[in-house]
Amino acid sequence: MKDIHDKNLSFFSPQPFFIAGFFFPQQLFQLAWLYRLYKLDPKKPGERAELDQMVDFVPYYSVGNLCIATWMVFWNAERLDISNIFVIINSISQLYYVVAKLPPMNTNSTSSILTNIVSKTFAGIGVLDLLHNGSVAFAKDQPASTMIKALTGVGFGLASATSDWIFGGCLVYDLVALAVGQSALDGGWSKLLGAYAVGSAAIVGAKNLARPPYNGPESGYSKTATDDMQDRV
Repeated sequence: MKDIHDKNLSFFSPQPFFIAGFFFPQQLFQLAWLYRLYKLDPKKPGERAELDQMVDFVPYYSVGNLCIATWMVFWNAERLDISNIFVIINSISQLYYVVAKLPPMNTNSTSSILTNIVSKTFAGIGVLDLLHNGSVAFAKDQPASTMIKALTGVGFGLASATSDWIFGGCLVYDLVALAVGQSALDGGWSKLLGAYAVGSAAIVGAKNLARPPYNGPESGYSKTATDDMQDRV
């Protein structure tokens, strides 16, 4: 896969090891989420609500993994235009779930924590995948234009201002991966991406420190003795 990456570079090509470094811990969270999904018993009232939230994510989780597997086939065949279709489907579906369907995270609920981490990290790396695959598929060997640079700053800035710690952290990670990847291709663009990463981190930090995003009134969660016992198990 890296050989395909090295032959197809563009203005949104990240350092490839950042992607591998992201997916390794993310897959551990996926395993924990899948174990939790298997473990919860829908016949127990105390576990039913948690299970319902996890099951709601299952279609998006399945679509995401199917798209990634199919993307890999076309990426290795160097059909980047076709692989980009599956990147778009995956990224848009994950972003839709996070923005439109995912309830605020309840830090007292293991199921809620895992669902938020898995879904938001999928969506976060999906942003990088969307930029990367799209640029190498349709703008190979091209430098970033002034318009691209401006839209990147505005887009990540606005996204950071509406993100919690998890998704916001992913956006910062995306920018760092891009900055490092571009360092050997375009030093000026790499430095600007690094500045965007610092700015994004500042925005995410300020926003979430001023207004903590978890366990708020919109979470709809009230801890019970049953939930407490489950979390201890």
